[in-house]
Amino acid sequence: MTLNAERVSRAAGGRLILDGVDLSPGPGATTGLLGPNGSGKSTLLRLLAGVLAPASGVVTLDGRPLDRVGRRDVARRVAVVEQQADTQVELTVRDVVRLGRIPHRRPWTPASAADEEAVTDALGRTRLTAQADRLWHTLSGGERQRVQIARALAQQPRELLLDEPTNHLDLRHQLDVLALVAALPVTSVVALHDLNLAAMYCDHLVVLSEGRVVARGEPAEVLTAGLVAEVYRVHAEVTRTGPAARPHVRFLGTLPD
Repeated sequence: MTLNAERVSRAAGGRLILDGVDLSPGPGATTGLLGPNGSGKSTLLRLLAGVLAPASGVVTLDGRPLDRVGRRDVARRVAVVEQQADTQVELTVRDVVRLGRIPHRRPWTPASAADEEAVTDALGRTRLTAQADRLWHTLSGGERQRVQIARALAQQPRELLLDEPTNHLDLRHQLDVLALVAALPVTSVVALHDLNLAAMYCDHLVVLSEGRVVARGEPAEVLTAGLVAEVYRVHAEVTRTGPAARPHVRFLGTLPD
């Protein structure tokens, strides 16, 4: 079992952000959250992380309501990677990754051998070992995003939530980050704008529009010209090169509102 959202709703400023949304990520799989700006993707991730509470419905972890699971226990299980992270403190890459061990340590206790082993392993998985002693502020955007994923991995989570992890990255770093996420042995939920990246790297897609789920399934089932027109108001052509191939979306122009 893993994280589940059952009929969750959330409002803000008098507007319904999520309206009865169900989400059941496959254990060990990568689930992509798609939808236009304002469709509720980030809010759903915050509900799954326990940062926000649903107005109705329930988020569960291994069948237990999230609000009945201790915050430290949730932090040990669920790691979050935001769109961007910054700090004015002169931290090294290794220092940032060590932050992922906080849920596993008592306050004011030094790092244990197990903590350092987890940090070293996370640096290795993200190909950052050679940059471990570099200062955070000297890194490129793509490198910083990999450091944030390494920090999340140092938590040794079973669930990983990512909010637009490819935002502001060039193409190479977008591919690097998503290939890394897809290869991780954890349950991942990732909010994305790029439909073709979602098709390439996600096992399952959930599409939100105006706070409701309008489609879910494998990329080949979900990404159709009709869905792109309905949800994004864009005329598109969706092609596949074979029965097992991932879909590719070619955008042809916008549609009138």
